[in-house]
Order: sequence, then structure tokens, then C-alpha cells
Amino acid sequence: MSISKFLILLILFTLLNAKVSFGELIRVFAASDLQYALREIAQVYMKKYPEDRIELIFGSSGKGYAKIKQGAPYHIFFSADMDYVQRLYREGLIVTEPKPYAVGRIVVWTRKESPLDPSKFPEVLLQPNVKKIALANWEHAPYGKAGKEALEAYGVFEKVRSKIVLGENISQTASFVFSGSADIGIIALSLALAPKLQKRGKFWLIPEDKHSPLIQGYGITAEGSKLKNVRRFYDFISSKEARDIFIKYGFLLPGEKSADKKR
Repeated sequence: MSISKFLILLILFTLLNAKVSFGELIRVFAASDLQYALREIAQVYMKKYPEDRIELIFGSSGKGYAKIKQGAPYHIFFSADMDYVQRLYREGLIVTEPKPYAVGRIVVWTRKESPLDPSKFPEVLLQPNVKKIALANWEHAPYGKAGKEALEAYGVFEKVRSKIVLGENISQTASFVFSGSADIGIIALSLALAPKLQKRGKFWLIPEDKHSPLIQGYGITAEGSKLKNVRRFYDFISSKEARDIFIKYGFLLPGEKSADKKR
């Protein structure tokens, strides 16, 4: 065998081996409230299955729904509203039966140095020193819809409407308050419990009977069904390892007790 042929075979073998080593790239579109919890879950998964790679894209659930309808090549869709997954399932764009992975909660959040007291909600929003209130866009962000419902339930939505600044998703909404662009906001509990925000802020949990349940669901897309390892990550979401991380960030399933309550 000539040296040139040997080098070609060596290169081909190296490329093939690299492909096997890297395994499949699993593309996930997830609601923004999952940016800390799902990143942590993905890291645990990839340590367990190093041959797989997971790419996480975060945004509002409504935008994720629209992108998948438009043909975006996502393999798994995690929505903050089960309805978006159910709609894609009926349209044949989600191939697994819609399944809940969490029930979300909303909180009133502000920076620790702020004189505002989130536990005084909703009266705190009416204070003259509150100029801007951050809320996710309720047109396509489930957490924004829940926040709007809570404001309506307390009878203050119209009173504070002129103060509201809309975030494209719940992550951007939290960043408005975190950066000082807004004085106070309604964000996901999962974000308030993230180390970065927990260190810098204080929050009050809004009673769950003040808004529609945030039942969050997920499913494998038609595009994802073409890859064998997508199902493995999908199933991993129900594992104890993943559930413990979800609970850490305040997520529960219907009837599920938190780690604190279990102790």
C-alpha cells in the first residue's frame, strides 16, 4: 500500500472514529424558565452518556411552537404550557403523547437593595416609587399570561398597566429587574431560585389559585424521531436524577412533594 493511500485511510478512520465519539447532537427548544434547571440536567445527562451532545435553545413557548411549525430542526420541545405541545401533537409535529414534566409557579421579585417589599403584593405595585413593572409578554409567554391573570385576580391590572414593561420571555423579564431597568417584576420561581438571582434578589410566592395552573409539557418532534438517542434524553427527564434537579428549582408534578416536605 502506498503512503498516500495509507494516509487517506488513516484520515477516513479518524473522521469515522470522531463521529462515533461525538455521537448525536440533540437539539432542544425549551421555555426560558428552564434555563438553569435544564442546563444542569443536560450536564448530568452528558456525563452519564458522553457520546451524546445536547444543544439548548431557550425562548418563549409560543415562539418555540411557531418555529417548530415553520420547520425548525428541533428534536425535543419543552413548553411552559402543555397546550402548545398538544397542538403540535394534533398537527403531527410532535410524535410522543404530550407529557407533563413540571408545574411552574410565579413570584414577585426585586433586588435585595430595593426598599420594596414583595410580600406586600399587590399594594407594593401602587407605590409612587415603582415606575416600571416587568412582566413577560402574555401573548406568547405562559408565565406572562399567569402574571397578568394574577394582577387581574387582585384587581390591579388596569391600575398598573401603564407601568408594565414587557419582556420577550420570562428570562428577559427577570433581566429587566436584575439590571435595574425595572423596579419589580413577576417572574418564574425557577429563576428566583437560581443561584445568580437568589444571591441578588428577594421574592414572594404568588398563591397558585390566583392564576391558571402552569402545567408544563414536552415531547419529541417528528424531526427528533429520526435520531435514536433523542428518546434516551426524553426518558432521562423522568429519572430521579432529573426530578431532583427540577425540585431544586421549585418545579413539581401534580401530587409531587418537594424535597423539603419529604424530609
